[in-house]
Amino acid sequence: MTFQHGLTITEKTTGPRAIAAASQAVIGLIATATASGGTEAEAALDAAFPLDTPVLIAGNVDQAAGNAGDGGTLAPALTAIADQASAIVVVVRIAEGVDQDATDANVIGATDGNAYTGLQALLAAPASLGVKPTIIGAPGLDTQPVVEQMVSAAKKLRGFVYAGAKGADGFTPAADEAEAITYRGEFSHRELMLIWPDTSQSGGDNIARALGLRAQIDESIGWHKTLSNVPLVGVLGLEHDVHFDLTDATTAAGLLNSKEVTTMIRQTGFRFWGNRTCADPQQSPEFAFESAVRTSFALQAEIENAVAPFLDQPMTQGLIKDLLETVNARFRQLATEGRIVGAEAFFDADANSAQELAAGRPTFRFQFTPTAPLENARVDLVITDFYYSGFADQLV
Repeated sequence: MTFQHGLTITEKTTGPRAIAAASQAVIGLIATATASGGTEAEAALDAAFPLDTPVLIAGNVDQAAGNAGDGGTLAPALTAIADQASAIVVVVRIAEGVDQDATDANVIGATDGNAYTGLQALLAAPASLGVKPTIIGAPGLDTQPVVEQMVSAAKKLRGFVYAGAKGADGFTPAADEAEAITYRGEFSHRELMLIWPDTSQSGGDNIARALGLRAQIDESIGWHKTLSNVPLVGVLGLEHDVHFDLTDATTAAGLLNSKEVTTMIRQTGFRFWGNRTCADPQQSPEFAFESAVRTSFALQAEIENAVAPFLDQPMTQGLIKDLLETVNARFRQLATEGRIVGAEAFFDADANSAQELAAGRPTFRFQFTPTAPLENARVDLVITDFYYSGFADQLV
């Protein structure tokens, strides 16, 4: 030990830690793109969006749309997203197949553990680009097999999928409310929202706009607000008219919502109408709302950020207290911001035996209450003669 006659100061790093908010507003977009005009145009497209490679667009979505060729789904999807927000987008461009099955296979992609293609390439984005796509869609390409695989990827990314409702064949857009509702019955995933109808621009334009609006809401309000009842930009009309009345549950919009299909309405502008996921109502009723699912995923990311600095540190009572206070301080902040109703982290004695603690395996319990959307305000309208009381006296 070095001799020192005086004061030795050692900086300590104990106590609760400040943690950065985890962003949920990153779009993962699967699309096709082609360029006419010869090999030079094709080379420019390949340079901007190489096949089966995650490409990061950091806000300049309009400019990226200009580099996305003039064929396929990519350019119109980016334009629709840009109408709603200046978003962070991870694009994976895939080749259009010779038929529907081949295109589906290209969208779904594959991996050998080293190279990733199609949808699987989104899973490589956190490592290769440093961002994690959590708002996932394949506008115009979201057939039933593709949707199933997008949900599988979303589960791994703690993401959420937006897809169009299809008809009986699983790839043609639903022709009416009945087909959309029947298609809803094919899924039981809390990570999925189905939307019908498309806009008059068609080709999955509704889904592209849902992706952009979701990112815009995340940034301007938060992940606790659902997609519903927010004005859309750039919609010229709907592919199918949807009857809507705010006080009538028997309209087409009411019927679709009652069967967990989000629709589109015209009410001082066009907007999505519906809060529900495709969660199984028997197994996961607590995740019926889009906001509940995305709140759970957001809190998992927050907890991950909060706990990571404490891992591998000497486990003492002080460390556990600091960890709990770090998480609970963040929960209190989120509650104050209105993103959750409340949440708390606990260290239960019964769940932490001496043997488990000695093995470095403490168990924590986190509980939370998400904010539910005000989906059905109930008003009792009462007729009464009360306000005639003193009527004659008021005439004097």
